[in-house]
Amino acid sequence: MVSCQARDDNPLRGAAFMRAMALAAVQGGAGGIRAEGAADIVAICAAVEVPVIGLRKRWREGFDVYITPAFADAAAIVAAGCDVVALDATPGTRDGEAIDTLIARVKAELGVAVMADVATLEEGLAAAAMGADYVGTTLAGYTPARAVTEGPDLELLAALVARCPVPVVAEGRFETPGQVARAFALGAFAVVVGTAITNPREITRRFAAAAPKASTGG
Repeated sequence: MVSCQARDDNPLRGAAFMRAMALAAVQGGAGGIRAEGAADIVAICAAVEVPVIGLRKRWREGFDVYITPAFADAAAIVAAGCDVVALDATPGTRDGEAIDTLIARVKAELGVAVMADVATLEEGLAAAAMGADYVGTTLAGYTPARAVTEGPDLELLAALVARCPVPVVAEGRFETPGQVARAFALGAFAVVVGTAITNPREITRRFAAAAPKASTGG
């Protein structure tokens, strides 16, 4: 699966760009798309026929959780057409319903599956017990609960696969096909790749960093 998202400062920000990115990803073999915001989701769902994981990022000062923090956020992206709602299932402060309430309401009132983005094994097990249909390693290394790893957190993935009763989605810092293959070998249900495919600015920065610095003369 490919994550097609662009923040406000990215030149590719906009539904038309994300629609094209998602279409290119599907033509390249992606079996699903992860997308942010109602406008992008509407455009992407009109262009591709693979499942779309939707989320809404909403940052508010004083709150840790920004990935689909409230039921209203989930309702907006489901109305836009997503098949699965992704939400932050970590114990951070939330501008919205308690996580167990949110998961239950999304499933019962919106009628779609829930992907719980977590940072630890304990959070994944708790989210599955609350009714999440999928658990993702999306937030591993992005909260104080777990240190960031070099590349994807395959240790967490293996632990979740071994103990979690629902399918586990590997996501976060995937940069090479070999890492994707390793994740599937460990039992991942799906692997989401983002920046390494859909962020030309960051990809270019990696290559540019390897080039010799231009001489300033003297």
